[in-house]
Amino acid sequence: MEAGYEREMRTIQRQMETLSEFYDIERDDSSKPYRYRWKENAKGLSLPGLSAQESLLLTLAEQQLRNLLPAKLMNSMQGFFRQARGQLEEAGKAQPEREWLDKVRVVSTSQPLLPPKIDPDVFGQIGNSLYANQWLDVVYKNAAGKKTSSRVMPLGLAQQGPRMYLVCRFEGYDNERSLALHRMISASASTLTFTRPKDFNLKQFDDNGRFGYGDGTKIRLSFRIEKGAGLHVVECPLSLDQQVVELDDAYEITATVVDSAMLDWWLRGFGDAVTTVNKGRGQ
Repeated sequence: MEAGYEREMRTIQRQMETLSEFYDIERDDSSKPYRYRWKENAKGLSLPGLSAQESLLLTLAEQQLRNLLPAKLMNSMQGFFRQARGQLEEAGKAQPEREWLDKVRVVSTSQPLLPPKIDPDVFGQIGNSLYANQWLDVVYKNAAGKKTSSRVMPLGLAQQGPRMYLVCRFEGYDNERSLALHRMISASASTLTFTRPKDFNLKQFDDNGRFGYGDGTKIRLSFRIEKGAGLHVVECPLSLDQQVVELDDAYEITATVVDSAMLDWWLRGFGDAVTTVNKGRGQ
C-alpha cells in the first residue's frame, strides 16, 4: 500500500500460493488465513531491476511463449512481463532495445489467417492438467459437429500456424490423437494424476508427420520442378539426404520424407511447375 500498489487480500493469497510452488516458501495451513515463511536455509527471493537487455528478452519471450506455457505459470510471470514492457516504454523508441521490437517479426509461410477463438478457461484447464500430469475431462465437437464427452491423458501442446492442438490419449486406449483446442466446448482437470508414458515423445510424434496427417511411413520422393519455383527447395532441403540434379530449366529432386497429406498438398501447390512425381520405398 505504501508503495502505491493496491491489492485485495485474495489476490495476495493467490500470489503467495504460486510463489510457494516455485520457491523455498512453506505454508502453515493449521489455521486461516494461511501463513507463509521462508524454509530453513532458503536462499530467499531477489527481485533486482531489469536491465534494458533483460526487458527486451522477457518481452520477446512473452510474445512467443504465451500459448506454450501453462496459464498458471504465465500468470505468475505477469509481474515480470509488465515490468519489462514498462521499462521499454519508458526508454522511448530511440533506445536500441525498444527499437529492436520494430525490427524483428515471425512471418507466416502461407496465407495469414486469424487464430480461431479458444475459451480462456478451457485453455487454462488444459495447460494446468498437462503441466501436472492430470487426467482431463473434455467435451469436444469435431469438424462434422458431433459432440463427445471423454476423459483424456494430455501429453503435448502444439501450435501449427494459427491453430493450437492437444496431443492426448483417450482413456482405455494406447494411441495418440490430436484435438483442436478451438473445438473444445469445455475442459476440466481431474484430481487424478497419471504417469507419463515412456513410449511417447512429442518430437518423434511431429517427425512422424502426425500433424501433417501422416502415420510415420517414410518414402523416397522424387520430382521435377521448374527452377523459378524450385530454388527455395534447393536452399531449404526436404531432408539431409536430398539430392539435386540441375537441368536447363528445372531441378530433379530426390529426398527421403514422411508420406502425409500435407506433403501432397505442398506438391499440388506448385501446380504445373512440378512434374514426374514418384514415391518409392523409404530407406
